[in-house]
Amino acid sequence: MGGTGAVRGGTRAYIGSFTSAGGRGVLAADVDEETGALTVTGASDAVADPSFLALAGTVLHAVSETEAGAVAAFDVTGAAPRPLGAPVPVGGAAPTHLALAAGHLLTANYTSGSVTALPLAEDGTARPATAVLEHKGHGPVADRQRGPHAHQVLPDPSGRWVVSVDLGTDSVRICALDPDTGALTLHGETALRPGTGPRHLAFHPAGTHAYVLNELEPTLTVCRWDAAEGVLEPLGETTVVPEGTAGPSYPSEVVVAPDGRFLWAAVRGDDTLAVLALAPDGSRAELVATVPCGGRWPRDLTLDPSGRHLYAANERSGDVTWFTLDPDTGIPSRAGAVEAPAASCVVFG
Repeated sequence: MGGTGAVRGGTRAYIGSFTSAGGRGVLAADVDEETGALTVTGASDAVADPSFLALAGTVLHAVSETEAGAVAAFDVTGAAPRPLGAPVPVGGAAPTHLALAAGHLLTANYTSGSVTALPLAEDGTARPATAVLEHKGHGPVADRQRGPHAHQVLPDPSGRWVVSVDLGTDSVRICALDPDTGALTLHGETALRPGTGPRHLAFHPAGTHAYVLNELEPTLTVCRWDAAEGVLEPLGETTVVPEGTAGPSYPSEVVVAPDGRFLWAAVRGDDTLAVLALAPDGSRAELVATVPCGGRWPRDLTLDPSGRHLYAANERSGDVTWFTLDPDTGIPSRAGAVEAPAASCVVFG
């Protein structure tokens, strides 16, 4: 579907999906800011497997989660995303996550276990990569941790550091990104409990703590974050499924409330959303409830800009479900869903 060329107003949402599993590529949707409802207005399948997205103004960036590994840019001023040039190789296999930092686009390349930095041109699109930082190591889970598997990369709240989460090495790496040259330099590495398989991380709004969601065990590792020194220190773990849950359980995404009171985690297999209450200083997390995710295999979880609605991208049921959050308890209540085959990510702008 093509765009109208006219700049659209109001809150918009963009949904990534796996074209190799029947997805429509990158979908654009209007957002009802009162109810949270999504109405899809168009899509582009110009890029294979755009499984994760990041928005910068009117330019939407997408990974192409293929063995060749690339990023692509879209203009999102119309009803449907419009490709901006050819995809740019990332020098790594199966990029599964991307983020923006210091004038660069960063990708976490799962299969090759590396992180790539690509500078942004004046028009907002990515230029050829300036750095590919290879992770090294392995973990005890033979079928998942034979080597490094970078699963997420993001800047810390201070903007001083780039943090990458590696499922294959049970660790989080802290790097420095040179904004002028695009060089990535390893600053330190934090080891987590072997076999947990860290997948994604979210920071507390105060910037003093971080929460690492583990995929190979359904747990959350609470960490202290020292932005001045660039040091991540594990404090303890808490479960994201009720005691006695049969599983298997594969957590996927973690989101922290803007006021720092609650944390939500999506859990595949159980197909639930976990609600955790955070201590006032962010140093502890406690599971208080779980609710059905509204579909099957919730791969991504996202808050809308208001912080009042939570969205689950349910990959295997092919939909995005939205929930209204109780401001007192943090418990989500299902409010609706929209069809989105092989949905993998939701971002807002």
